[in-house]
Amino acid sequence: MKSLVKPPPPTTVPEFDVHGDVHGSGDHREDLQEMPRVLPQKPSEEDTLLERYDPDKIRETYRDQRRKSVRRWYDITRPLLALFWGRWWDKKRGKEKENEHLRAVQLRETLTHLGPAFIKIGQALSTRPDILQGAYLDELAKLQDQLPPFPNEVAYRFIEEELGAPPEHLFAEISDHPIAAASLGQVYRGKLHSGETVAIKVQRPGLAEQIALDIFLLRGLAVWIQNTFYDSIRTDIVGILDEFAGRLFEEMDYTQEGRNAERFNQLYGQLRNIYVPRIYWDYTHTRVLTMEWITGTKLSSPQRILEQGINASELIDSGIQCSLRQLLEHGFFHADPHPGNLLAMPNGKLAYLDFGMMSEISVQQRYSLINAIVHIVNREFDALAQDYVKLGFLTPEVDLTPIIPALSQVFNNALGASVAELNINSIFEQLSDIMYEYPFRVPAYYALIVRSLLSMEGIAIGVDPDFKVLSAAYPYVAKRLLTDSSPELRESLRDLLLKDGSFRWNRLENLLRNAQNIQDYDLGATLNQAMDFLFSERGEFIRDRIAEELIKVLDQVGYRAVSNFLEQFPLPLPALQSPIAEHSGHPSSQPAGMKTQDMDHLKRIWKLLQDTPGFDAMKLLNAFMQVMNRPETQRLGQRVASGLAQKAIARLVREWLAPDPVESTPTAHRLLPPAT
Repeated sequence: MKSLVKPPPPTTVPEFDVHGDVHGSGDHREDLQEMPRVLPQKPSEEDTLLERYDPDKIRETYRDQRRKSVRRWYDITRPLLALFWGRWWDKKRGKEKENEHLRAVQLRETLTHLGPAFIKIGQALSTRPDILQGAYLDELAKLQDQLPPFPNEVAYRFIEEELGAPPEHLFAEISDHPIAAASLGQVYRGKLHSGETVAIKVQRPGLAEQIALDIFLLRGLAVWIQNTFYDSIRTDIVGILDEFAGRLFEEMDYTQEGRNAERFNQLYGQLRNIYVPRIYWDYTHTRVLTMEWITGTKLSSPQRILEQGINASELIDSGIQCSLRQLLEHGFFHADPHPGNLLAMPNGKLAYLDFGMMSEISVQQRYSLINAIVHIVNREFDALAQDYVKLGFLTPEVDLTPIIPALSQVFNNALGASVAELNINSIFEQLSDIMYEYPFRVPAYYALIVRSLLSMEGIAIGVDPDFKVLSAAYPYVAKRLLTDSSPELRESLRDLLLKDGSFRWNRLENLLRNAQNIQDYDLGATLNQAMDFLFSERGEFIRDRIAEELIKVLDQVGYRAVSNFLEQFPLPLPALQSPIAEHSGHPSSQPAGMKTQDMDHLKRIWKLLQDTPGFDAMKLLNAFMQVMNRPETQRLGQRVASGLAQKAIARLVREWLAPDPVESTPTAHRLLPPAT
């Protein structure tokens, strides 16, 4: 790193406390005010294009620039036509399958040669099983977002144009060469006059203009293809291109990336072991981004992480839990979490970098994703097919009859003997074939979700070869089902726990066990959610079941009490028939309607509650007293009392007023032997 000006007194490299705060970082606004600054230049055509993705504005810009468009078309079509010709010739000779890998490699190399827009398009296509399949998906997943660096002089000029002062006035030090060069820009290491070490990202020259021209040409082609082959193309390729272009233009606007970083920090920066670098706004503009320098080790180097005494498995778990909250809780997620964007810091935290590629999914889509996970775990594939409709993969009029068995085969094969065996990559490969065969329309957001999940799983498997995403995800899903008060998830919980009129205690026990060790699991919220659900309109069915069980149990208890009482009087009274015998015809010491297996589940559930962090017997007692005072509880008590009275009257009429002959009463149920 070279010094641009006389450096200030020596300072130490920023240290991090357990909260990831920077020590020694002061307000540097006064330094800037003392520096000679020049006004930024008049916005160029490139700046205007960067404001936001607007296909109409781009079309107006390039519609009359025929020479430039034709020249670029030639550069694009020449290698692509050679590739398509090769595929056609392979098919003609019957060698399409044999040469598929070769053509896939050629496609990857061609897209890399064509520049940033095509590199990004290739990365997006690597998660589009409805467009490509097989070797092409695998090969495009290897696309590297790297290009040779551009000259320092150009980068320094951009810094001055964007920030209004030359680099030597803005920074005390800056590296004499870029430490990384990607398709959109390159990064220098620098130091502020106030002592903080920073990363300075500078955009490539002419980037917006080049990408806008490529998008203009590709969009025109997509419109023509969609209009010409409307009947045979299931996917909205124009919509996909517009979605992709919008994300790409946001990624080129470094002020948007800075806002993304701050929003990400606000939502997830408080999670255990998660760290988000600080953005220095006085040194940031559209094409220059200055952020806190993070010293760390890429997650693709687990051995180096272990050598530093960092618990790599715990770090991976923190990343997975953060990803789950991104996808299923807040919906704002990092769409490119590759190893270069995730660093293990010396203090054991996981640092996220590069917030250019972000995306969002709606609340309804989040709930549908949670339901899909639940239905996969419980192998409810008819419900899973409906989830695909809600998520926009299938239109409501599509016949699901042939799709349900296909989904069943995929997930039964992938799940194997245990849910924990699920591998996202293997699932994705098998789903690709189904989505290509059946009329799936893959939404644009799905590609980014898959890319995010596959990246995280790949990183995790590098640390732990036995790692499985669903096994790590289900505890969080269980917590959401138990604590989320939304109608959608309450309905899912009801469907999960109730089937054919029976309450599945084993599933409740499984949910509680999975949710038990989640960091922010709130047992009190779970109990409140249970009570609210129980006394809601949707909980009426459960209240009915509770009333029936209470009537049976209390009737059995009452029967025993009366039997014991009558045994004390040596009178030839009629024999009373056990309530259990009334229902089953067989004696039992177990309360009616309550199986031994269910009682075992209840005992384990009580033990789980006691072992859960935050358990407080007094709070539980207070909650119970509040429940007892609710009008619904009183009505429930009245219903139980009425049911018990009806049973008692029925037994009185049957056994006392119109008793069967003594001989017909089973000996095992006689209170006294018959008189001799």
